[in-house]
Amino acid sequence: MKLGIVGLPNVGKSTLFNAITKAGAECANYPFCTIDPNVGIVYVPDERLEKLAEMYDPEKVTPATIEFVDIAGLVKGASRGEGLGNKFLAHIREVDAIVHVVRCFADPNIVHVDGSVDPKRDVETINLELVFADLETIQKRIEKTAVSLKTHDARLKARCQEEMEVYQRIKAGLEDGLPVRALDFTEEEKAIVRQAFLLTEKPVIYAANVSEDDLAGGAEANPLVQKLNSLVQTENAEMIVICAKIEEEIAQLDEGERVEYLKALGIDESGLDKLIKKSYKLLGLISFLTAGKTEVRAWTIKQGTKAPQAAGKIHSDMEKGFIRAEIVSYNDLMACGSYAAAREKGLVRLEGKDYVMQDGDVTIFRFNV
Repeated sequence: MKLGIVGLPNVGKSTLFNAITKAGAECANYPFCTIDPNVGIVYVPDERLEKLAEMYDPEKVTPATIEFVDIAGLVKGASRGEGLGNKFLAHIREVDAIVHVVRCFADPNIVHVDGSVDPKRDVETINLELVFADLETIQKRIEKTAVSLKTHDARLKARCQEEMEVYQRIKAGLEDGLPVRALDFTEEEKAIVRQAFLLTEKPVIYAANVSEDDLAGGAEANPLVQKLNSLVQTENAEMIVICAKIEEEIAQLDEGERVEYLKALGIDESGLDKLIKKSYKLLGLISFLTAGKTEVRAWTIKQGTKAPQAAGKIHSDMEKGFIRAEIVSYNDLMACGSYAAAREKGLVRLEGKDYVMQDGDVTIFRFNV
C-alpha cells in the first residue's frame, strides 16, 4: 500500500513524513523544499504478531508495511504546470490513497504561502488543481468514447453509451468543483470510473495539523479544525487530528518512553497509529497471519479476497497450485494456547478455493506445483 502525503508548502507535511518514517527529509521554511518525493517504509503496528512470537519463538517477525511518499508542495496553477505542478500530478497518480496535511495552527514564524491560515481555502486550492487535471482527462475520455459510439456493433455501442453517461456525470460534478469520490455510483458504474484513473477518485485522509497545546488541550475546540471537519463531511473522506511536532518528538523515543510520553499528554495512541488505522479502513484492507518456527508474519489483503489469491500474496506458485487452507482465528488460537490444542478442539478449519479470508486468520496454505 502506498500513501502520498500532500499539502501546500509549509503546512507540516515533511515534518510529519520525517516523524512517521524517521527518514529525515529536508524540512525548510520555503516552498518546494521537497521536489523529488521522499519515500519511506513504515511497519504496521500489530500486537497480534508479538503474541504469536511468544507462542512460536520464531527466527524472525515480519510486520505488514505501508509506503509513505512525501510529494512536493502544491500551489495554484499546478494543473497548468506552474510551480512543480507536473511532477506533483505525476507522483500523485502513483499512490493508492492521499494523506492531505492541512495547517490548523497559527504561527507568525512559519510563512503561509497565501499569507494567512484558512483550512477551507487550503483544501480547495489543492482539490481544484486535481479537479482541473481530471476535467482534462475526462474530456479526452468523452471525445474518444464519442468516436466509438459511431460503431455498428450493437454490444460495443451499448457499452460505450453506458460509459458516456458516467463520464458526462463526472464532468458535470467536476465543473461544480466536486471531487469524483463525492459522487454516488452503482457497482457497475464504479468499474467504469476506475478505468479512467482520476485523481479526485482516490481515497483521502485529511490530517489536521494542530499545535502542541491544541492537541493536549482538546483539538476539537479549535475553530480551524471544526472548519476543516465541516468540509470533510461533504466528501467521502476521513479526518484525523495530529501534531506533526509531537510526532517528530515521539519518533526519537524508544517504545517504553513513547508510551509514557503519550500518557503524559493524555493521548491514547500516536498520530501514526491513527493514520494507519484510518488508511486500512478507507482502503478496505485486512491482515491475515502466518506463524511457524521460521517466521511470524502479517500479510495485507483487500477485504473480500479469497483464499487462493491470499496464498498468491506469499508466492504465485501457491495460488496456482492451491489445494486448501488450514485456518484458525487468532482469538481462538490465543484462547487455546497452542495450534495443537486448537486442532483438538476442532477450531482449525479446512477451507477451499471459495473461502473469503477474514482479518486475523492464522493460515497454513496447502498447495501442489
